[in-house]
Amino acid sequence: MTPKAAASVSGASVVARGWGWRHAGRRAWAVDGVDLRIEPGERVLLLGASGAGKSTLLHALAGVLGGEEEGERRGQLLVNGAEPSGARGQSGLLLQDPDSQVILARVGDDVAFGCENLGVPRDEIWRRVTDALTMVGLNVPLDHPTSALSGGQKQRLALAGVLAMRPGLLLLDEPTANLDPEGVLEVRESVARVLERSEATFIVIEHRVAIWQNLVNRVIVLDAAGGVLADGCPDDVLTSQGDRLAAAGVWVPGRGSGLVAARRDAPAGTATLLRTPGLAIARTKAEIVARDIEVEVLAGTALALTGPNGAGKSTLALTLAGLLKPAGGAVLAVPEFAAGAGPEPIRWKSRQLLTRIGTVFQDPEHQFVAATVRAELSVGPRALRQPEAAITARVDQVLQRLRLDHLADANPFTLSGGEKRRLSVGTVLATQPKLLVLDEPTFGQDLRTWREIVALLDELLREGTALVAVSHDVDFVATVAHREYRLAGRAAAPAVTAGAVPR
Repeated sequence: MTPKAAASVSGASVVARGWGWRHAGRRAWAVDGVDLRIEPGERVLLLGASGAGKSTLLHALAGVLGGEEEGERRGQLLVNGAEPSGARGQSGLLLQDPDSQVILARVGDDVAFGCENLGVPRDEIWRRVTDALTMVGLNVPLDHPTSALSGGQKQRLALAGVLAMRPGLLLLDEPTANLDPEGVLEVRESVARVLERSEATFIVIEHRVAIWQNLVNRVIVLDAAGGVLADGCPDDVLTSQGDRLAAAGVWVPGRGSGLVAARRDAPAGTATLLRTPGLAIARTKAEIVARDIEVEVLAGTALALTGPNGAGKSTLALTLAGLLKPAGGAVLAVPEFAAGAGPEPIRWKSRQLLTRIGTVFQDPEHQFVAATVRAELSVGPRALRQPEAAITARVDQVLQRLRLDHLADANPFTLSGGEKRRLSVGTVLATQPKLLVLDEPTFGQDLRTWREIVALLDELLREGTALVAVSHDVDFVATVAHREYRLAGRAAAPAVTAGAVPR
């Protein structure tokens, strides 16, 4: 999108009058009592605690929230004076997960997809595709495979696809939550270029305020109890309401997590659970990601797996968890940990894994199988054939521990991103495994729920549970991890460094 072309896109107005939405089958409203007006061209950072309804509001503005069968609404929500669902292409939505937004195999085709659905003439489509890719700084050929892009590049690709449709309302729902620091910077700089050249109205959700603070001219904070908690220019809101916002779960710049990294190195003689002599890992048989990996997983300690997007962190975590076969070498459990199940976790049966290794996937929805939160937490204990009274007691304990008790009868797929993450952790905790493998356990969490997850994991460590956590969250790694193992992303040589986390 050239500067001249971008200027032809007028910003959209947004009006909410007592607006609220309740998911089907839920007693509580996901968001309620919202009154606000956003003028064309404004740049807004939308904040609030996990579960306050930020994503629900953004999805409603994008016209993708669903009809009457999906839930109930009240009040009024308008974009340019009309219902959001009635005007195709007036809003463009960018989501958290880079992979979930890639549709086609080639970059050019992927960017063109939205325009084709809007019926834009063919010649105009390809002008828009080229302009949009230039705007986001994704300098790859149009026939470049989308599967070869990094996480940050995929988010810029998705942003280009949105821009090519020339929306008057640009909506970003935690677009950097799944990215490494380099990817975060890529996306932020791309958005900055867009905002310099476009008159589109801009709304972004992000728990980490500092990323977007200097790109917006207004901050709106939703209250989890309903309505708007704060609204104004960024400096005024963050200064005058800093304490109040922090208490509500907002990551206020300069305040940090409020937790001190007090952990020490693992003491000598700590029991080993797993070791990896000569381990090589692979996503497919033909794609070895890293070789010569030598790590030990120790009881009562936390090992952080770090590195850039695409380096193989999730692949290594799944291999340690006994869910992916090693491409070379082995993952071996000590006899005490294996307890008659054999030395290689990859050969263990699912019931043998349940009480030994619990895995929390990067995408929480990939592990949900039940219709309610309570039923989801009961799946593991029931598979172990525990008595019904014991299952109920354990599930009640986990619900309260993760502040999900008020959502016990809700459908897991209707939870907020932060609530889904806490539920995914809870499903594993319900079976009390000796080793917990977590992929990005803190993504999508506000400050309050971040602290709760850290406190919960700290408690598990003190009880002797071992943790392996994939994370881009430097605060989390510094606070929780005893050791850090960094993958550099080059499979041809030993591409890792290991050691204690600096204090």
